[in-house]
Amino acid sequence: MRADNADWLGPWEATLPRDAGQAATSYVAMIGTMRRKARLGQSMPFVLTWDDEIVGMLTVNGITWGSARWASIGYWVAQSHAGRGVTPTAVALVCDHLLTTVGLHRVEIAIRPENAASLRVVDKLGFTEIGLARSFLHIAGQWRDHRLFQVLAEDLPDGLVARLGPPPAD
Repeated sequence: MRADNADWLGPWEATLPRDAGQAATSYVAMIGTMRRKARLGQSMPFVLTWDDEIVGMLTVNGITWGSARWASIGYWVAQSHAGRGVTPTAVALVCDHLLTTVGLHRVEIAIRPENAASLRVVDKLGFTEIGLARSFLHIAGQWRDHRLFQVLAEDLPDGLVARLGPPPAD
């Protein structure tokens, strides 16, 4: 699925800067790293499914406790399933879990300004834009600006899933 979606995902994929001093890692190695971080409580990787088929991924990164109690999330979905509500539903479910069950206070999403599909996700869910982070992340071979969005626990008395409304009729 990743190979089939390389052109679709390429403009949004994080890359290592040339001076990082590390060789590029395989997708399999990246999954191993995610699993280790999850066992340490630093990350939560989730797969996105549609009719029992994996169609994407959502990862909670940088889980921070103490006085901050926040994390960031990143996600991708296969082109074949874009626009079906998979990503907003997954983001809403995971944010509700993080802000209630887990006990975090804030969840952040960073999005490249030209990523219209991801901007629709935060708009649909009512995330608050908090600013522009210049040269925020190395993506597709260059340092890229990102718009930052957040949702706070007190913003969601009824949860984020409630903002989605009823599912569309078939």
